[in-house]
Amino acid sequence: MDLLQGLLLITSIHLLAAASPGPDFIFVSQQTLRHGRKAGLLSSLGISLGLSVHIAYSAVGLAALMANSALALLILKIAGGCYLIYLGIQGLKSKAGSMDNAPTEAITAKPKTAARSIGAGFLCNALNPKAPVYFVSLFTLVLSSDMPLYQLAIYGVWIMLIQMAWFSAVVMMLSRPAVSVRFKRFGHWIDRILGGAMIALGVKLLASRQ
Repeated sequence: MDLLQGLLLITSIHLLAAASPGPDFIFVSQQTLRHGRKAGLLSSLGISLGLSVHIAYSAVGLAALMANSALALLILKIAGGCYLIYLGIQGLKSKAGSMDNAPTEAITAKPKTAARSIGAGFLCNALNPKAPVYFVSLFTLVLSSDMPLYQLAIYGVWIMLIQMAWFSAVVMMLSRPAVSVRFKRFGHWIDRILGGAMIALGVKLLASRQ
């Protein structure tokens, strides 16, 4: 498969995967509605960078190992489930008026704050235990034994760009004044609902047998 065909195939598959409701979508929505556009974009960047972890081990053949290793998947599942529950608990702590009093761009340019938003997004994606199976399936469609390293790198970067573009679009939509004003009125309830959804995903993950 040549480079262009591979890019088209990856684009069609990964757009569907990125648009599917899941921890990443809930987390970005929560951060955008609670802290504003900048926080949402920083979280989206972190999620996109988190893909580099999955791309890296897929490139060296570890995806197949993790997908078939019960112990590796168990460890990743526990870590991912606990982190989702932690994020959900933070959402449940939201109080009435917390979003009304927050400025539109609550995330400032301070390195520590930006790093925290990016890091939280990174962990949200990197600790997803379903990623090994997904990426080994995705790369199996386009990889070949004679594929040059630069082509694999292009695929990896392209997947991250698709992820960032999708969630940036989500952030821009949710941060529009007409949308955010309506959400802010019931902001703490939205935050709690999203937090509850995150906890439910974490518990479901911990309770799953696969």
